[in-house]
Amino acid sequence: MQIWRRYWYIFAVLSVSALLFIPIEGRFFPTGTRGSVASQITHQPSGRLIIPSIGVPGGRLIIPSIGVNAPIEPVRRLSDGNMAVPTLEPWDTAGWYQYGPYPGERGSAVIDGHLDRPGGSPAVFWNLRNLHIGDDIMVVNSGGKVLHFRVVNMQYYTPTDAPLQTIFGNSGGTFLNLITCAGQWIPTQHQTTLRLVVHTILV
Repeated sequence: MQIWRRYWYIFAVLSVSALLFIPIEGRFFPTGTRGSVASQITHQPSGRLIIPSIGVPGGRLIIPSIGVNAPIEPVRRLSDGNMAVPTLEPWDTAGWYQYGPYPGERGSAVIDGHLDRPGGSPAVFWNLRNLHIGDDIMVVNSGGKVLHFRVVNMQYYTPTDAPLQTIFGNSGGTFLNLITCAGQWIPTQHQTTLRLVVHTILV
Protein backbone atom coordinates (compact mmCIF):
# COMPACT_ATOMS: atom_id res chain seq x y z
CA MET A 1 0.00 0.00 0.00
CA GLN A 2 2.07 3.08 0.11
CA ILE A 3 5.10 5.17 0.31
CA TRP A 4 7.14 7.61 -1.55
CA ARG A 5 10.71 6.88 -2.12
CA ARG A 6 13.60 9.21 -2.56
CA TYR A 7 13.34 12.84 -3.64
CA TRP A 8 16.45 14.43 -5.04
CA TYR A 9 18.06 11.03 -4.63
CA ILE A 10 15.65 10.02 -1.94
CA PHE A 11 12.10 10.64 -0.93
CA ALA A 12 9.47 8.08 -1.35
CA VAL A 13 5.79 7.34 -1.52
CA LEU A 14 3.59 4.46 -1.10
CA SER A 15 1.79 2.11 -3.27
CA VAL A 16 0.07 -1.15 -3.39
CA SER A 17 -2.32 -3.32 -1.55
CA ALA A 18 -0.53 -6.53 -0.93
CA LEU A 19 3.07 -5.35 -1.40
CA LEU A 20 4.41 -1.86 -0.85
CA PHE A 21 6.09 -0.12 -3.72
CA ILE A 22 8.06 3.09 -3.81
CA PRO A 23 8.22 5.51 -6.69
CA ILE A 24 11.46 6.96 -7.96
CA GLU A 25 11.32 9.20 -10.99
CA GLY A 26 7.87 7.86 -11.82
CA ARG A 27 8.74 4.17 -11.45
CA PHE A 28 7.99 1.68 -8.70
CA PHE A 29 10.10 -0.97 -7.07
CA PRO A 30 9.03 -3.64 -4.57
CA THR A 31 10.41 -3.28 -1.09
CA GLY A 32 13.12 -5.68 -0.02
CA THR A 33 15.04 -6.44 3.14
CA ARG A 34 16.22 -3.82 5.60
CA GLY A 35 19.30 -1.85 4.70
CA SER A 36 22.57 -1.60 6.56
CA VAL A 37 23.47 1.18 8.97
CA ALA A 38 25.49 2.75 6.18
CA SER A 39 22.30 3.20 4.13
CA GLN A 40 20.52 5.08 6.90
CA ILE A 41 21.67 8.52 5.79
CA THR A 42 19.72 10.50 3.23
CA HIS A 43 19.10 14.08 2.10
CA GLN A 44 16.21 16.47 2.36
CA PRO A 45 15.13 18.24 -0.85
CA SER A 46 17.26 21.19 0.32
CA GLY A 47 20.31 18.93 0.17
CA ARG A 48 20.78 18.93 3.96
CA LEU A 49 21.90 15.59 5.35
CA ILE A 50 19.44 13.86 7.64
CA ILE A 51 20.70 11.37 10.18
CA PRO A 52 17.96 8.91 11.23
CA SER A 53 16.44 9.59 14.62
CA ILE A 54 17.89 7.01 16.99
CA GLY A 55 15.86 5.90 19.98
CA VAL A 56 12.83 8.03 19.16
CA PRO A 57 9.77 6.18 20.45
CA GLY A 58 7.15 5.16 17.96
CA GLY A 59 4.14 6.16 20.02
CA ARG A 60 0.54 5.87 18.80
CA LEU A 61 -1.51 7.52 16.10
CA ILE A 62 -5.08 8.27 17.14
CA ILE A 63 -7.74 9.62 14.78
CA PRO A 64 -11.04 9.65 16.72
CA SER A 65 -13.31 10.57 13.80
CA ILE A 66 -12.41 7.42 11.84
CA GLY A 67 -11.64 5.04 14.70
CA VAL A 68 -7.86 4.75 14.25
CA ASN A 69 -5.76 3.91 17.31
CA ALA A 70 -2.58 2.39 15.93
CA PRO A 71 1.00 1.90 17.07
CA ILE A 72 3.59 3.84 15.12
CA GLU A 73 6.61 1.92 13.90
CA PRO A 74 9.68 3.82 12.69
CA VAL A 75 10.51 2.77 9.14
CA ARG A 76 13.79 3.36 7.40
CA ARG A 77 15.26 3.36 3.94
CA LEU A 78 16.49 0.05 2.61
CA SER A 79 19.90 -0.58 1.13
CA ASP A 80 18.35 -0.40 -2.34
CA GLY A 81 17.03 3.09 -1.59
CA ASN A 82 13.43 2.05 -0.95
CA MET A 83 11.56 3.10 2.14
CA ALA A 84 10.76 0.18 4.43
CA VAL A 85 7.26 -0.52 5.75
CA PRO A 86 5.88 -1.63 9.13
CA THR A 87 6.77 -5.25 9.80
CA LEU A 88 5.56 -6.02 13.32
CA GLU A 89 1.84 -5.77 12.56
CA PRO A 90 1.89 -4.44 9.00
CA TRP A 91 -1.87 -4.13 8.42
CA ASP A 92 -2.65 -2.48 11.77
CA THR A 93 0.44 -0.32 12.26
CA ALA A 94 1.36 3.07 10.85
CA GLY A 95 4.88 3.69 9.57
CA TRP A 96 6.75 6.89 10.47
CA TYR A 97 9.51 7.90 8.02
CA GLN A 98 12.36 8.16 10.50
CA TYR A 99 14.69 10.13 8.21
CA GLY A 100 12.43 13.12 8.64
CA PRO A 101 11.25 14.86 11.82
CA TYR A 102 9.21 13.02 14.43
CA PRO A 103 5.64 14.37 14.68
CA GLY A 104 5.82 17.57 16.72
CA GLU A 105 9.30 18.51 15.53
CA ARG A 106 9.62 21.36 13.08
CA GLY A 107 9.28 20.27 9.49
CA SER A 108 7.24 17.66 7.68
CA ALA A 109 6.76 14.39 9.53
CA VAL A 110 5.34 11.64 7.31
CA ILE A 111 3.31 8.59 8.34
CA ASP A 112 1.96 6.02 5.92
CA GLY A 113 -0.31 3.03 6.31
CA HIS A 114 -1.94 0.26 4.31
CA LEU A 115 -5.35 0.89 2.79
CA ASP A 116 -6.31 -2.79 2.74
CA ARG A 117 -5.02 -6.29 3.32
CA PRO A 118 -4.42 -9.04 0.78
CA GLY A 119 -7.90 -9.99 -0.35
CA GLY A 120 -9.25 -6.46 0.10
CA SER A 121 -10.36 -6.33 3.74
CA PRO A 122 -9.72 -3.00 5.53
CA ALA A 123 -6.32 -2.11 6.95
CA VAL A 124 -5.29 0.75 9.24
CA PHE A 125 -5.90 3.63 6.77
CA TRP A 126 -9.04 2.24 5.13
CA ASN A 127 -11.14 5.19 6.34
CA LEU A 128 -8.52 7.91 5.86
CA ARG A 129 -10.55 9.16 2.89
CA ASN A 130 -13.45 9.96 5.25
CA LEU A 131 -11.53 12.64 7.13
CA HIS A 132 -12.61 16.28 6.83
CA ILE A 133 -10.85 19.62 7.06
CA GLY A 134 -10.62 20.55 10.74
CA ASP A 135 -10.59 16.97 12.08
CA ASP A 136 -8.28 16.24 15.00
CA ILE A 137 -5.36 13.85 14.69
CA MET A 138 -3.34 12.91 17.77
CA VAL A 139 0.11 11.48 18.24
CA VAL A 140 0.89 10.12 21.72
CA ASN A 141 4.57 9.50 22.42
CA SER A 142 5.89 6.88 24.83
CA GLY A 143 6.11 9.49 27.59
CA GLY A 144 2.36 10.07 27.37
CA LYS A 145 2.57 13.52 25.76
CA VAL A 146 -0.34 14.15 23.38
CA LEU A 147 0.22 16.24 20.28
CA HIS A 148 -2.79 17.52 18.37
CA PHE A 149 -2.76 18.13 14.64
CA ARG A 150 -5.58 19.63 12.56
CA VAL A 151 -6.40 18.49 9.03
CA VAL A 152 -5.89 21.44 6.70
CA ASN A 153 -5.96 19.79 3.27
CA MET A 154 -6.63 16.47 1.56
CA GLN A 155 -5.36 15.80 -1.92
CA TYR A 156 -5.24 12.92 -4.38
CA TYR A 157 -2.13 12.70 -6.51
CA THR A 158 -0.88 10.45 -9.25
CA PRO A 159 2.43 8.81 -8.29
CA THR A 160 4.40 11.04 -10.64
CA ASP A 161 2.65 14.34 -9.82
CA ALA A 162 2.89 14.41 -6.03
CA PRO A 163 4.55 17.57 -4.61
CA LEU A 164 7.34 15.78 -2.75
CA GLN A 165 8.92 18.99 -1.49
CA THR A 166 5.64 19.91 0.23
CA ILE A 167 5.02 16.43 1.60
CA PHE A 168 8.53 15.62 2.83
CA GLY A 169 10.54 18.82 2.81
CA ASN A 170 8.41 21.76 4.02
CA SER A 171 10.22 23.21 7.03
CA GLY A 172 8.06 26.33 7.27
CA GLY A 173 6.04 24.95 10.20
CA THR A 174 5.28 21.78 12.13
CA PHE A 175 3.39 19.39 9.89
CA LEU A 176 2.24 15.78 9.83
CA ASN A 177 1.32 14.25 6.49
CA LEU A 178 -0.53 10.93 6.25
CA ILE A 179 -0.27 8.83 3.10
CA THR A 180 -2.12 5.83 1.70
CA CYS A 181 -3.19 4.38 -1.64
CA ALA A 182 -6.33 5.43 -3.50
CA GLY A 183 -8.03 5.10 -6.84
CA GLN A 184 -8.28 2.00 -8.96
CA TRP A 185 -6.08 -1.08 -8.73
CA ILE A 186 -3.94 -1.68 -11.84
CA PRO A 187 -3.21 -5.42 -11.92
CA THR A 188 -0.55 -5.15 -14.62
CA GLN A 189 1.38 -2.54 -12.60
CA HIS A 190 0.69 -3.93 -9.12
CA GLN A 191 -0.29 -0.51 -7.83
CA THR A 192 -3.18 1.91 -7.56
CA THR A 193 -3.76 4.92 -9.76
CA LEU A 194 -3.66 7.53 -6.98
CA ARG A 195 -2.20 8.37 -3.58
CA LEU A 196 -4.17 10.15 -0.88
CA VAL A 197 -2.22 12.65 1.21
CA VAL A 198 -3.79 14.19 4.31
CA HIS A 199 -1.97 17.39 5.25
CA THR A 200 -2.12 18.45 8.90
CA ILE A 201 -0.56 21.12 11.08
CA LEU A 202 0.30 21.16 14.79
CA VAL A 203 -2.19 23.09 16.93
